[in-house]
Amino acid sequence: MKEWSEWKKFATLVVVFLIFFFLPIEYFQGWARMKSAVWESLSLARWYAREHVLLCLVPAFFIAGAITQFVKQDAVMKYLGPAARKIVAYPVAAVSGTILAVCSCTVLPLFASIHKRGAGLGPASAFLYSGPAINVLAIILTARVLGLEIGAARAIGAVVFSIVIGLLMHLIFRNEEKTRINDWLPSTPGGDEGRTLWQNGLFFAAMVGILVFANWGKPAGGESGFWAAVYSVKWVLTMFFFVVLGLAIIAWFRKRELSEWVDAIWMFTKQIMPLLLVGVLVAGFLLGGPGSTDRGIIPSVWIQKAVGGNSILANAAASVVGAFMYFATLTEVPILQGLMQAGMGKGPALALLLAGPALSLPSMLAIGSILGTKKTVVFVLLVVVLSTITGFLYGSLF
Repeated sequence: MKEWSEWKKFATLVVVFLIFFFLPIEYFQGWARMKSAVWESLSLARWYAREHVLLCLVPAFFIAGAITQFVKQDAVMKYLGPAARKIVAYPVAAVSGTILAVCSCTVLPLFASIHKRGAGLGPASAFLYSGPAINVLAIILTARVLGLEIGAARAIGAVVFSIVIGLLMHLIFRNEEKTRINDWLPSTPGGDEGRTLWQNGLFFAAMVGILVFANWGKPAGGESGFWAAVYSVKWVLTMFFFVVLGLAIIAWFRKRELSEWVDAIWMFTKQIMPLLLVGVLVAGFLLGGPGSTDRGIIPSVWIQKAVGGNSILANAAASVVGAFMYFATLTEVPILQGLMQAGMGKGPALALLLAGPALSLPSMLAIGSILGTKKTVVFVLLVVVLSTITGFLYGSLF
């Protein structure tokens, strides 16, 4: 362990050295770009606080705390535990993420809670990827704006990725997972204090309803149909679920339970929230804030040059850029549209779509606090490598 710690220190020194060695100081003349990057960092942080913390993260923290306190551990172990049948566990994890359709940061408290409650690393990793990546509305928007082929490829790739990444994480860390389950995981089930299954189900459904409908995105281009109809009444539906949640709490929960629930919410908040905010600041500084063009410290022309054509390097560059950028739900589509108009190849576009929504620099920092550095690095590498290969194959075919 000590040797591994020293290697990490050495690697950090090498990375810092290389950053300064290759620092393109000519781009910072007059400090105009540096000032712009600082402004974009603060702009992204403010936008994130206004648009995502109250409507996305706060409901997610409440759900995560409730899973920890009120979901029986044997139920999690039955469907998502290390000993659960893979043919059941991975589809359940993927479908659970699909229903929520959250961004890469909002899924983190939920991932942390099911992992803490006993879910195996494989199914939990499948859930971690599927939540942001398999977003039905985003896939439909991708098909309409960028083309049916790339929309279908994104849908198929995201579903397959969630299962493949989960299985690989399970295989790579299976010995460590056995130790975690046997030595660390508490064996006592979550208490329901006499509530029935439908009462607990309604309680959780109300919180999920708040999360889903409060964040229901406006359809692009004034489109009509189901999505537009739901959007027009999103706040009515959100308030309905608020009322249901309030009545359930008053009728079925004791004061001690609510106190323990608050403690669990605070546990996840203090573990995840500071890292997310730091990551948002850094992401904005490097690549710019929402709707910005060429205002981060990294010039956009570099990205456009790196992702042109369909070489392995172009697909790898798109995967890496997508993995580190922060995409709010649905924003990846107009960003991709602009990049493709600037010369981005179809393969790198798909690679970015598969890596981008599922990861971000803020989410990487938070995942590290939950899983540790080694597992986080492997998870990120799996997403980047699979996205690169899939993008290259897609670009070669189409």
